[in-house]
Amino acid sequence: MPKLSTDFSGKTIRTWNKNFYKNTFISFFTNPYKLISMITLMLLTCLIIMPLWEILTTTFKWRQIDLREVKDAVPGEFTLYHWKNLLSSNISQSLFYKPMANTLLISITVSFFAISLGSIMAWLIVRTDLPCKKLFTFLIIVPYMLPSWYKAMAWLAVFKNDRIGGNQGLLNYIFNITTPDWLAYGFVPIVLILSIHYYAFTFLLMSSALSSVGGDLEEMAEIAGANRFTILKKITLPIVLPAILSSIILTFSKVIGTFGVPAFLGLKVNYYTISTMLYSSMRNRQTVQAYILSIFLILIAALTVYINQRAIGKRKSYTTIGGKDTRRNLFELGKMKNPVVIILSTFLVFAGIMPLILMILQTFMLKVGEFSLSNFTTHFWIGQSIPAIGEGEPGILKNPAIWSSIKNTFKLVISSSVIATFVGLILGYIISRGRKKLSGRIIDQLSFTPYLIPSIAFGAIYLSMFSQPRFIMPALYGTLALLILISVVKYLPFAARAGTSNMIQIGTELEEAAAIEGASFMKRFLRIMMPLSKQGFLSGFLLIFISAMKELDLIVLLATPSTTTLTALTYAYSDTGFRQYGDAMTTIIVITIIVVYLLSTKIGKADMSKGIGG
Repeated sequence: MPKLSTDFSGKTIRTWNKNFYKNTFISFFTNPYKLISMITLMLLTCLIIMPLWEILTTTFKWRQIDLREVKDAVPGEFTLYHWKNLLSSNISQSLFYKPMANTLLISITVSFFAISLGSIMAWLIVRTDLPCKKLFTFLIIVPYMLPSWYKAMAWLAVFKNDRIGGNQGLLNYIFNITTPDWLAYGFVPIVLILSIHYYAFTFLLMSSALSSVGGDLEEMAEIAGANRFTILKKITLPIVLPAILSSIILTFSKVIGTFGVPAFLGLKVNYYTISTMLYSSMRNRQTVQAYILSIFLILIAALTVYINQRAIGKRKSYTTIGGKDTRRNLFELGKMKNPVVIILSTFLVFAGIMPLILMILQTFMLKVGEFSLSNFTTHFWIGQSIPAIGEGEPGILKNPAIWSSIKNTFKLVISSSVIATFVGLILGYIISRGRKKLSGRIIDQLSFTPYLIPSIAFGAIYLSMFSQPRFIMPALYGTLALLILISVVKYLPFAARAGTSNMIQIGTELEEAAAIEGASFMKRFLRIMMPLSKQGFLSGFLLIFISAMKELDLIVLLATPSTTTLTALTYAYSDTGFRQYGDAMTTIIVITIIVVYLLSTKIGKADMSKGIGG
């Protein structure tokens, strides 16, 4: 630090105190918050920013392989060739513009239907005298807990026709009705399946928002003579509008990058989205083309989140919870109660329960599409290898390759869930204790960045980064460590949010008292922070476990024969026509998710909605 002094002539001069820099250096490396923040910032930069920069710069450089197409290309030099080839060549329409149009149309339509469904259900649960609300709430969340692509497989089991793939669906078998191609594949089923999957986002956000609307506001409006429509328009809607906007952005940004459903329901009829075109490009070794598609997905997702923040930030804030009574008069459904219960129950059964029943039934069919008793078999579960069935593949419980994928799956899911949740607590500590510091704000933004990157694009980025050694990064492709690493980084937004929520509720007094007594940071964290955040830890673990267990988009490009998981193997079997094997593995995934969820909520009182947004 500069120190003022005078020379012999009386002139003021500046001198430097060397001890200041020494003490500052020592203080920095002995201050737990600063040290952890620095390490965290470096890791987040290496695992998030560097991969993004890597794929971005790659799209503007010539590669050695480009010499086959352009003789005067200079590897490593700057070029716009790859961008022009994708955006303005003879095949740009099929490679980019049509898939982009399909992606945007699906995302907008799904957002509309998902928001509508979720809002209606939230209103019924929070604002009406609907019976059995706890049961309905559980059933409403169930479809999101299960893989979206498993519902796509169930859709095919019902609506598939024999014109594509040769096997008929349930409708065709029972009623001899040949369903049209547009109902079996393409835009319509993709929109319906994704709408059913993502309405849970809106339900959780809207439930929380509607619960915050004070009953006194509505009562005063009624006393003033306002009808229900006016109250909804003037009071309720302005308060819940931020939740609606967040639901739209959350749903839209998730749908644009989804891969599983468009792959199952679109590729058979050449209906491409950006995500499935990205997958196809990577499989055809058009890696730069895939990187550019990834960049577009990331930009769209980032833009939607930015628009959401701007829209909510400009709105006036309303204080709806104060010292007054906030109890609400529930809307009486009256004569509509029974019809509403029947309609809601029917919808939830078809959205969450029927797909599972169909999946299980198909695992016992010797030939897919024939629902007769003579066609039932247990071969796909416990059968020995028979050359005439499934090209000699034994049942999944006697198949070494599938047992290997089960082991890989549980290693991946448990490891990534524990690591991500623990890291989330550390991030939560940094963010909560550094809300007024630049380091805390930067880490908060960096930890949220993976949410902006669609899973299929994230997989492409990490495939590029870890396919060969780079600087200090080893070549992890083909190892389970890469799948664990990408899962941890991808789920950091959920983990960090849960961790921040926990740490904010823990006062600094306990930590300060322990520090005065001489307890180290690690001891304070393990003895004070961890026990007090146990329930939040379980909630974060549960959300990440379920997300990782059903994940396909993130790892479909990274899984190899030695590191394949249940989801990747399910897609491989289904894609090659062995639906029964795929359905059997899907059944294992779904049952595992449900059992873990029930155990976590029963024993650990975990609440998955805390990580989703509710």
